[in-house]
Amino acid sequence: MPVLRNADHPAGKATDSVAARYGVAVLGSWAAETATYPFDLTKTRLQIQSEVAAAKHGYKMENHGMIKTAVGIAKQEGVLKLWTGLMPMFQRHAIYSGCRLILYERFRDALKDDDGKVSLAAASIGGLAAGSLAQLVASPTDLVKVQMQAEGRRVLQGKPPRFTNCRQAYRLLYTEAGILGFWRGAIPNVQRAALVNMGDLAAYDYSKQFLIREFGMADTMLVHAMAAFAAGFVAAVVGTPADVLKTRLMNQPVGPDGRGTLYRGMIDCVQQSVKNEGIFSLYKGFLPLWMRLGPWALINWIAFENIMLAIGGHTF
Repeated sequence: MPVLRNADHPAGKATDSVAARYGVAVLGSWAAETATYPFDLTKTRLQIQSEVAAAKHGYKMENHGMIKTAVGIAKQEGVLKLWTGLMPMFQRHAIYSGCRLILYERFRDALKDDDGKVSLAAASIGGLAAGSLAQLVASPTDLVKVQMQAEGRRVLQGKPPRFTNCRQAYRLLYTEAGILGFWRGAIPNVQRAALVNMGDLAAYDYSKQFLIREFGMADTMLVHAMAAFAAGFVAAVVGTPADVLKTRLMNQPVGPDGRGTLYRGMIDCVQQSVKNEGIFSLYKGFLPLWMRLGPWALINWIAFENIMLAIGGHTF
């Protein structure tokens, strides 16, 4: 069903303010996160199974596919465990999703040509920059989410539980490595966010404007859905390798010095992963990541566009 165009709503100053657009971006991301989160948890479990470096430190190696992993979590840990770590993810989006959208729109306005258009290259640069900055600020919440997602696997392998909620997880991480420890894995995390946002923000924006400009399509839900599909696929393709590295660095045990015990850093993680498991280890979890990013982008952008229209604001 088509949605109203911008012209059908007189845009008020308050409804198009930075605060309003920030808040709507967060609401859209929360809706998308709730619906697709089990894919993210399954993806994380896939990325840390058969991790040779971890096996050397007493972790059991596994080699399950996406469906078997998800079903196993539901059977062994309970269906609700598929949403473990959702609260820190909400906290992340309260920072990340609002920041990335506002930053991208500012970059986009600055990079428009004389005709008011934004090239694919300019949109990509804007997406890279916005995603990097937003993720750098929100990285601690991502670390807690990954730790909570991996906790169930540790318990099943006979390890003692370390925490039961995100508050305890924050406290444990601070005790282990101090305030800077919250940014463990931040470099690949920022790189992942930069690449994902190049796919999500830039691909969505460019695809939407291309469909409207070249095919004369109206700014409707059909255009939003087509652009969101393209955005989700591009984001998964360019973002999976960095996502694997981010997950492994964040999930590794920490020694008394506050440093990870499995990998010396991102380059060492790449080298060990490729050497021990092959180049395709960098694409572990691609299918659930795509199955998550596709619907995530669809729900997020349709929610954002329609909420903005409902309150009399401008679409993306």
